[in-house]
Amino acid sequence: MLRVANLQRSIDFYTEVLGMKLLRQSDNPEYKYTLAFLGYGSNPDHAELELTYNYGVDSYEIGTAYGHIAIAVPDAYAACEATKAKNGNVTREAGPVKGGKTVIAFVQDPDGYKIELIERKTEQVVSL
Repeated sequence: MLRVANLQRSIDFYTEVLGMKLLRQSDNPEYKYTLAFLGYGSNPDHAELELTYNYGVDSYEIGTAYGHIAIAVPDAYAACEATKAKNGNVTREAGPVKGGKTVIAFVQDPDGYKIELIERKTEQVVSL
């Protein structure tokens, strides 16, 4: 779960830039929050990302415990180009991880959360 400052802006980033689908959304006015669930498919076959918007909160401190989420892609170089073409923020261009051969890149969502794009040559990856 990620707490977000602007739910629609975050939904737009994850759907338009990273190609996820909005799977479901629920609003709870009594307790002043809205949830949105996104992913490349539904549970149990695919992981889902939960976005939480708390009414009236327009920023969060990410903190030192959060590192990043990771998404497998077939071609990290192409994924970076596609992300930039959609006005996404690439914070580390695609290239081998330090001390290894795995190709990775990093992008950042509108709230500052880091997402690693990790190149995997399998059928269980997403194309951006």
